[in-house]
Amino acid sequence: MQSLIPHARAFSARIRDRADERTRFGRLAQGQSPEALFITCSDSRVVPALFTGAEPGQLFELRTAGNAVPPYPRSGAPSGEAATIEYAVCVLGVPEVVVCGHSHCGAVGARVRGDDLAELPAVAGWLSAQLPPGAELAADEDESAQADVSAAVQRHVRTQLARLRAYPCVAEREEAGRLTLRGWFYAVDTGLVLEHRADVDAFLPL
Repeated sequence: MQSLIPHARAFSARIRDRADERTRFGRLAQGQSPEALFITCSDSRVVPALFTGAEPGQLFELRTAGNAVPPYPRSGAPSGEAATIEYAVCVLGVPEVVVCGHSHCGAVGARVRGDDLAELPAVAGWLSAQLPPGAELAADEDESAQADVSAAVQRHVRTQLARLRAYPCVAEREEAGRLTLRGWFYAVDTGLVLEHRADVDAFLPL
């Protein structure tokens, strides 16, 4: 954190000394009305505000390993992820939800390659539960040798959108035309953002 601490120390002074910043952050303190719930990976290379240009208050973010959306909890204790989704949709009333996968994803890559995660039981448990092996994550011949397994990530994003639609609050609002779901893919090395187009079932540039 040493390279980041000086900025954190100076941040409040920047707000205090600029009237426009005082006004903006004062308004944010009164409440939030984000434009979207943005579900993406915990990967430090994925910074939604960087490639969307989002300002504070515009994105309600949910970050999980492999941008996984746990299945809706029909029984037992709900997950923190499920609570975040429900709050964003039902309380904040976000009009859009974006599930954004990315290139060079370690979580998806580990499942595609069949990495041995015995020494990381929590990681292994999460990936086993949320990124089950199968056709979704099966690597193509030329894909298995790639570090980013982009096609598998894109298939994974489609699966997460399907999981979201099993959440009652999401299904109800989407059916009523009050909620739009989007699937994105972000290329870390080029900055390119693709969006899933349902009409052709493909990821195309925004």
